[in-house]
Formats: sequence, structure tokens, C-alpha cells
Amino acid sequence: MTILEAAHKMSTGEASSVELTTESLAVIKRRADLNAFLAMMDGRAEQRAREMDAERVAGKVRGPLHGVPVAVKDVFCTKGVKTTCGSPLFADNVPSIDAAVVEKLEQAGAVIVGKTHMHELAYGVTSNNPHYGAVRNCVDPTRIPGGSSGGSATAVGAGMVFMAMGSDTGGSIRLPAAYCGTVGIKPTTGRVSRYGVMPLDFTLDHMGPLTRSVRDAAVVLQAIAGYDPRDDSSSRVPVGEYDPGDNARLDGVRIGVPENFYFERVEEDVEFAVRETVRFAEQAGAQIVPVEVPDIAGLNATSRIVLCAEASALMLPYLHRRNEIGADTLALLDQGRLLPATDYVNAQRVRRSFQREYAEVWKQVDFLLTPTAPNVAPPIGQGTVTIAGVEEDVRLAATRFVRGFNMIGWPALALPCGRSRDGMPLSAQIVGRPWDEAGVFRVGRALEIALG
Repeated sequence: MTILEAAHKMSTGEASSVELTTESLAVIKRRADLNAFLAMMDGRAEQRAREMDAERVAGKVRGPLHGVPVAVKDVFCTKGVKTTCGSPLFADNVPSIDAAVVEKLEQAGAVIVGKTHMHELAYGVTSNNPHYGAVRNCVDPTRIPGGSSGGSATAVGAGMVFMAMGSDTGGSIRLPAAYCGTVGIKPTTGRVSRYGVMPLDFTLDHMGPLTRSVRDAAVVLQAIAGYDPRDDSSSRVPVGEYDPGDNARLDGVRIGVPENFYFERVEEDVEFAVRETVRFAEQAGAQIVPVEVPDIAGLNATSRIVLCAEASALMLPYLHRRNEIGADTLALLDQGRLLPATDYVNAQRVRRSFQREYAEVWKQVDFLLTPTAPNVAPPIGQGTVTIAGVEEDVRLAATRFVRGFNMIGWPALALPCGRSRDGMPLSAQIVGRPWDEAGVFRVGRALEIALG
């Protein structure tokens, strides 16, 4: 069931928020083996559900999220509830505020049932947390769910909640969405407030939802988007109407399919599924335009420099507590401290150059369509993957197609587009112009319909 389906059932009296919340909490307990949550908010959620049902009876309905059980990644501050960022460093952190996203979700009537598990400090792609255990993929529990928002993807994919918030610094919403078969949206930089979110990076962090459908992602982003004076990166660009409805079409839309980089070193099943998605797009009326994108490898390398430096700067006050940080995360934080300041400054200069180069793409096309990940989810504990005969680090391989769009700030949607021969989810990525989340959702919904 989707958010919009649940909203309809509540509007007709076929379901109540209390019933949906009770079922959500029961599924979470039943699937405790997936280790998708770090903290539960049962009592608060049950009380909230009763309040939302009472409001509905009184004729006050806040919108499609009214009474819907959801979750938030454990980077979002929740007043009076621990927010740990998946780390013992913050094991006793009980915020006195709610994050802006939490405020907006509750204003929209959502029922937050808990805080989802994640990669330590949001700095990794496996969600194999050395302190709190590995999050397991909802399709195959022997595999990773992706990261860092692995618990959010597994919670949505396993039917525990209708939506879970994630954060995305180098693909941490879209990659888990791809590996777990959900939708995930990274909006334009500045579209969603970062106030009250425990950061990983000063300039690359983005907040967005993971959901069961494109329209669900749209209605959630509608609720949480907008200017927030408490976040100095927040944009005043007006928020449009995001829900594409059920009649989204692709007639005349120019969809760019990269001829370079994005289909190099990908698993056969991934390439087949994404090429099929392109074919469906063309059948649905889109104009398919082969494009040459600027130096993605260079953009990724520049992004890694910025992330290493900024993450290490943020965590510097805690790095003396080395025994409380997992080996993989600590290694990345140590790397950031070794980077010369000149490398960081030059990376930021190159970043602006890339933004100008990439802006030229929109003269040729309206959207880009690529694979989200080059592979299906690998087994838990596996440090490398071999793709097209080349052995790569799991983190570097998994983020190859997603990382760059954090650096240049464009909106990007992960869309399920099939299953591999061994039953694992496959995903296509739809990328749009800055601030055109509405267009991205429209293309995503049209493809969702075309793919069946």
C-alpha cells in the first residue's frame, strides 16, 4: 500500500491511523532480523495516531500524510528522543529540538514511529555498523541495503513504514533505494532545510524521502520543501506543485542517455534493465538524445576531496575518541586530515567550473537517464566487487553514478526498473535541472506507469 492509498482508505473509513500504526509497529517487531531501526517511538506514535484519528473525525485533515506511519533516519533531531547518527560518540545525545523536517512532517499529520539504522556517522555505503550491527537488505538479508540510509530503505521495502527520511551526501538516499527496490529522491541543494540534522558535510548534504512510489515521494517532498531561515544553505526559490498525478506523459520530452561513463563497467542485468527503461520512455513519447557528459570521473574525484576534508573538519572535536569510531569510518576521517588545504581550495574552484560545464547539458536535453548503481547489492562483509572483470572497492563502485550530482546540486530520483536474474532490485536514475523536482517526478511517474 502507498501513502496515497492509505490516505484514501482513511478518508473512506476503511482504515484508521491507529490501525495503520499498530500494523507498522507489528511489522517492525516481526522483521527485527533486518535491524532497520536504532530507536523506537511506540508510545509517542500510538498517542499521535489517536490524535490524528480524532482530528479526522472533527473534519480537520492536514493532507495526504495525515495519520500515515513514517520513520526518520537517526541523523534527524527528535526532541526528547536519542539521535545518535549511528555512533557511540552520540549515544547519550537527546536533542531539545526537532529537525525542520520532523517539524514539517508532523505539521503535515505524519506519525513518526522510530529512528532508522544507518552507516556510522552517515559515512559509508554498506550500513554494516560495527557498533549496532549490520542493517540487512529487505529482499535478501544476506546482502547490504546500501548506505548510509540503509535502515530507511529496508524499512520502506519491507513494509514497516510508508516512508522513511534519508540523507544523501554522495548517493546515500539513491543507492539504498536502488539496492532495496524503493523510490528515493535527492532534491536540489537548498530545497529541503538541513536545520536540526546531524551533518556529515558542510556543502554536499541533502535531505529527502524513500518511498514505495513516485507520487508518494512527491507528496512528501511537497510537505518538507521550502525556505528555512535557520539553515543558511536554504533557498528562497518557490516550491511548485510536485504531485504528477496518474496521467503523467513523456510526449516531446528530451531524455538524454549518456554515451560515456554511465554504461562502462556495469553488470549485464543493470545495463539491460536501464536500456529497457530507455526503450519504454521512447515508446511513451520521449525523444531519446544520446549525449556526451563532461568528465564524470573528474567530478567524482573532486567530490571525494571535498567530502574527505569537510567531514574531517566537522568531526575534528571527536577524533581523540578513536576507540569509539569504526575502522572504516576512522580511516576516511584520517584521510581527510592528511589532505593539503590547497587541494580542498582547488577542488572548490573546480566544482564551480564543473557546474558551468554541466549547465551546458540542458541546451540539448530536458532530463538525463542513467543507471543508479552499476551493480546489485553485494553480500554483507564483502569489501570489493568485480564488475565487467574489474575489481573495485565497494564504496567507490557503488557511488560512481550518484556522487557527482551532490557536487553540482541537481535533483535526482532513483526509480525501480526491474529485477536481476537472481531477484535483486535494479534501478534507473532520473536527473533534472536545478529546482525542477516537479519535472523529475513527472518523468518518474510516466516511466513507472510504462514499466508497469
